[in-house]
Amino acid sequence: MGTHSADDPLHAAEWPELVPELTTELRVLVLAGGLSYERDVSLKSGRRVLDALRSAGVEAELRDADVSLLPLLRDDPPDAVVIALHGSTGEDGSLRGVLDICDVPYVGCDARSSRLAWDKPSAKAVLRESGIPTPDWVALPHDRFSELGAVAVLERIVERLGLPLMIKPAQGGSGLGAAVVRDPAALPAAMVGCFAYDSTALVERHVSGMDVAVSVVDLGDGPQALPAVEIVPRNGVYDYAARYTAGLTTWHAPARLSEAAAARVAETALAAHSALGLRDLSRVDLIVDDTDRPHVLEVNVSPGMTETSLLPLAVTAAGLDFGKLLRTLVTRASRRRDPGRP
Repeated sequence: MGTHSADDPLHAAEWPELVPELTTELRVLVLAGGLSYERDVSLKSGRRVLDALRSAGVEAELRDADVSLLPLLRDDPPDAVVIALHGSTGEDGSLRGVLDICDVPYVGCDARSSRLAWDKPSAKAVLRESGIPTPDWVALPHDRFSELGAVAVLERIVERLGLPLMIKPAQGGSGLGAAVVRDPAALPAAMVGCFAYDSTALVERHVSGMDVAVSVVDLGDGPQALPAVEIVPRNGVYDYAARYTAGLTTWHAPARLSEAAAARVAETALAAHSALGLRDLSRVDLIVDDTDRPHVLEVNVSPGMTETSLLPLAVTAAGLDFGKLLRTLVTRASRRRDPGRP
């Protein structure tokens, strides 16, 4: 497979070796929609994945994760599933567990690793234990917040972590319920906004620097990092509006990093992917501080696949073909049920 180092971002020069010609027809089910707050984004991701697979010669169908799914999996199982569901439906491990029970292979990590990555405090604890830098934090359930006294709890958090702080749901995505707090007076409202999306808030020390996302893919030669994508939200926070409203965010792909910093970011993303036991693909969100040190914020096991999502931007930055990449991933997934598939 050549001499490419896994710690360097993957570029088009490695592409011909990583995507062999496929000789077997595949029938793939793309799952999108669901009932989470991220349903609309998921449907956009699903349609983009569907079009990309079809452009690469793969027979693909788009379905929602509803009551019709299990009868379909039983009576006419696909060769593989692509999970384009965001939020809890696609990322908390439950759907993956159902697919495992049905003996239907899917692209992405298994149920256990998905549950771990979905819960940000648990994932951060694993990263910290593995020596991977991640900002200091405290996880605060709503019940404890009320029982211990909101004012006293918030005062102690500010004393311990300082300002500014990043507030976000312990479980959730797309920046929903997230806020940066620079003034103690704004902290109670930020907590209330966060609790609207989850019963536990993750309060994290805010690290200033460059927002980047590194997508990790495994096309058969071990996990590889795609070029980092730099995120520049106009209001300084990459929240839901900044992600999906035209004109509120600028992306640079690849990120404007030095060669040494880009290599360090890629190495850190690969280490996070490995520490959490992930496979096939993930997206690691990081902050690169003014000393070029990366800090992992969170890891997404079902990255967005829309036109402005970070993984497709990284694929384009690497000079790769999105459809062929997906075709390779579904082919590899299908072999988990049928190891003899060519």
